[in-house]
Amino acid sequence: MTTLRALITAMLLSGAAPVLAQGTNVAFGAITQDTTLPVEVTADNLSVDQSSGTAVFSGDVLIGQGEMRLTAQRVLVTYRSQNAGIAKLQATGGVTLVTGADAAEADRADYNIDTGEIEMTGDVLLTQGASALTSEKMFVNLRTGTARMSGRVKTILQTGNN
Repeated sequence: MTTLRALITAMLLSGAAPVLAQGTNVAFGAITQDTTLPVEVTADNLSVDQSSGTAVFSGDVLIGQGEMRLTAQRVLVTYRSQNAGIAKLQATGGVTLVTGADAAEADRADYNIDTGEIEMTGDVLLTQGASALTSEKMFVNLRTGTARMSGRVKTILQTGNN
């Protein structure tokens, strides 16, 4: 027990302690997101496939829904049957998600409009003010304003004058 206490004390006094974990929960976004709001999409190109009920937006894609902004190089939109609106979005290529003061980057993001959940995968970087966390995956619930990170989660915890 004395060895463990000495190790913890040394980490706390070192000025910065790296944290590696399998999963962690974090707050995401200053406010919760109303996922029933309209989705606005701006892009350089649009290709629509009526038979599959999909559309591909490409080139500097910007998606806005309320306070949430998502940018990527390509976004595949899947529509519900009978023109009942958007079911899901799949963004790839330099994906950035911003809501409130928080921002997340990843290789890919899958947004389920009905559940208000976004799964971000591939070199995920979450920044919250001066803090940053990295992981392999992040699950964001826009309705509750929470996120869960998994897969070699890493952060640097600053001690002292924050």
